[in-house]
Amino acid sequence: MPDYVRKKLLLVDFDKITEYLVERIREYIKESGKEGGIVGLSGGIDSSVTAVLLSKATKNAYFLLMPSSSTPHQDLQHAYSILKLVNATEKNYSVINIDEITSLFSKAAGTDDKLVVGNIKARVRMILLYAFAQKHNYLVVGTGDKSELMLGYFTKYGDGGVDILPIGDLYKTQVRALGLHLGIPEEIVKKPPSPALWEGQTAEGEIGLDYETIDSILYLKFEEMLDEETISKMTNTDISLINRIIKMVKTSQHKRLPPEIFRLSGRAINSDWRYPRQWG
Repeated sequence: MPDYVRKKLLLVDFDKITEYLVERIREYIKESGKEGGIVGLSGGIDSSVTAVLLSKATKNAYFLLMPSSSTPHQDLQHAYSILKLVNATEKNYSVINIDEITSLFSKAAGTDDKLVVGNIKARVRMILLYAFAQKHNYLVVGTGDKSELMLGYFTKYGDGGVDILPIGDLYKTQVRALGLHLGIPEEIVKKPPSPALWEGQTAEGEIGLDYETIDSILYLKFEEMLDEETISKMTNTDISLINRIIKMVKTSQHKRLPPEIFRLSGRAINSDWRYPRQWG
């Protein structure tokens, strides 16, 4: 990561960031008329940071662990270590193996394609999170970070199906730094990120770049608005890889927006209703 980007992203006040995010979670829960929040805890850095922030924001925090056959044993152990870190008791967490549910959906769809089955897993987890949330009158607190959201590296209506995204404006490298600041074990912070939707899957392996480079490209292109050749020189990265990252951002825009409604009337329900003039 170039020093210029490192200063911009990592030389920040993580105390203030923590304070702000905790207060926003607290306010959002209250304004929504809910009583608490629920997080799907995977044992990765994003869900670990989100779990700690939620536990600071409310006493009514619930944690759902949803392993499958492709979940590394280490991930489950890391998830348990986060439960211990946030002083969770048996009353505010559950463990549900999703293999049987996933198998039913996969058989109904008539497929064993690993990508399709992997996305089924993500959507099964979303269904369970919302079932528990509705049962407790809680919000579903998402764990996606800015890097994943920009790249579209999430399952639409899976881990992307949530009520709020507290760390959604923090790049992966920032989330790692915040994790260390919050006391999350270093082995979780430094672990290669993976949705673990199939065995051996890693985010950086699929994308083809490490997150320090990915975050540098995303920041320089979409926040500093620099051209590809300049970014290539600053990051010492082949321009073809930079173009690949930019393409991922552009082609995944539909995943970051509500479903497109094709306009027929004077005021269609989308951008026209973002800031309603009248509620009646």
